Amino acid sequence: MRLPLEGRAFVVIGGTSGLGLSAVRALVGSDARVVSVGRDPEKAAVLRQELGAAGRVLAGDAVDPTTAESAITECLGSFGRFDGLYHVAGGSGRRFGDGSLHAISDEGWDRTLELNLKSIFLSNRAAVRRFLELKQRGSVVNCGSVLGYSPTPHFFTTHAYAAAKAALIGLTRSAAAHYAGNDIRFNVVAPALVATPMSRRAQESPEIQAFIRTKQPLDGGRMGVPEDLDAAVLWLLSEASRFVTGQVISVDGGWTVSEGQIPQSDKSP
Repeated sequence: MRLPLEGRAFVVIGGTSGLGLSAVRALVGSDARVVSVGRDPEKAAVLRQELGAAGRVLAGDAVDPTTAESAITECLGSFGRFDGLYHVAGGSGRRFGDGSLHAISDEGWDRTLELNLKSIFLSNRAAVRRFLELKQRGSVVNCGSVLGYSPTPHFFTTHAYAAAKAALIGLTRSAAAHYAGNDIRFNVVAPALVATPMSRRAQESPEIQAFIRTKQPLDGGRMGVPEDLDAAVLWLLSEASRFVTGQVISVDGGWTVSEGQIPQSDKSP
């Protein structure tokens, strides 16, 4: 079934690389129109050329309160409508001092929550304000992480990041409950380990790769790729999911139901 996306218009925050870029391309491939936002002006310029008339690309920081508002305004001005928002922007706070609780620096805590939680608050607030102003239905999809509810302490110990991703779920579900009567939906997609620029450390670690082969056993036991999330994201943004809100959809290769220690071939049938 082809999702009903033709002619609709969306904003993707964090849409010039990784998961967001893949979603932007999938939306355009489904005949939607997109405003993509990313921090890197060079990446924005390259994507602008690729999308042509089907998209607009803005350079902006997701923790700036004006970024999402400007993107939504651009969406309405360029395409005459605004149907939904996909927020992907975020990232590891390890470089700022995130880590185990006893070792997290004040800066590590503050910067990680700003990057992964405040940015979500700003974009979601901008979206719901505009939906209410326009008196229309809409869909907000937030990108979380399985680490928000399924920790793996040996390899992925960044407690500020986990706290932010858990809080993201709480915000999404609370908003979903509050705005359901307005037909404004909020949902989360939660990936496990996906090959993006953020996961370079894991991609280059033979030990983590061996672990992933049993922790994400689907499709041969591999890291995810950005395209693995596209179908779920497009479904949640489309009217095909109009009766779905407040949900967390794990797109994780089996992470949340696997032990991550025992090879599948060694288990009893």
